[in-house]
Amino acid sequence: MKRISLILLLLAMTAASCCNNSDSKTDKREAVLENIAGRKSVRAYTDEPVSDADIETLLRAAMAAPSAMNRQPWEFIVINDRDSLDALAGKLRHARMLSQAPLAIVVCAETMLTLRDGTVVENIFWEHDASAATENLLLAAEAIGLGAVWTAASDPERSAIVCEALGITGTVKPLCVIPIGHPANPDEQPKDKWKPEKIHWNRW
Repeated sequence: MKRISLILLLLAMTAASCCNNSDSKTDKREAVLENIAGRKSVRAYTDEPVSDADIETLLRAAMAAPSAMNRQPWEFIVINDRDSLDALAGKLRHARMLSQAPLAIVVCAETMLTLRDGTVVENIFWEHDASAATENLLLAAEAIGLGAVWTAASDPERSAIVCEALGITGTVKPLCVIPIGHPANPDEQPKDKWKPEKIHWNRW
């Protein structure tokens, strides 16, 4: 009888453990999907600074992104100097919110690659890699309660402005400037972008 009771207890504990693992996986899945669906472009911020710990969290998330052949060509410029933020806000017409943001991160990437034989070639995937890092950063900002917005900086005009303002030289190019801060309107809701008509099965 004692043996049977012990077996029943072990089975119950195993079932409970499996149930807890299942609940944990479900919670994790739902949290990730809710964060993706909840991400939004935030353009207004409070004057509360972003902590160094949060900045590191954002950059760690960005560097966890996939990249072609794992070359990780990205570079990040963190701007928390008020004069620098205001100067960029005055020159980038689509990033005026920088004048209010306490922080910006400029996502850049190396546009040339040196192969094993020493040959230097164009890194044709630099924008892909930098974009993946940018999306990771934006999702991390949403997850930790910060607001952020992607403002483009890869076209010739804006790229030149950013490079001159930040001293970017050589073959590194900026992809975007991301203003970041604590949302001035914490109740702001994301847009519903689900459009089934955009889906094509097996062929166009």
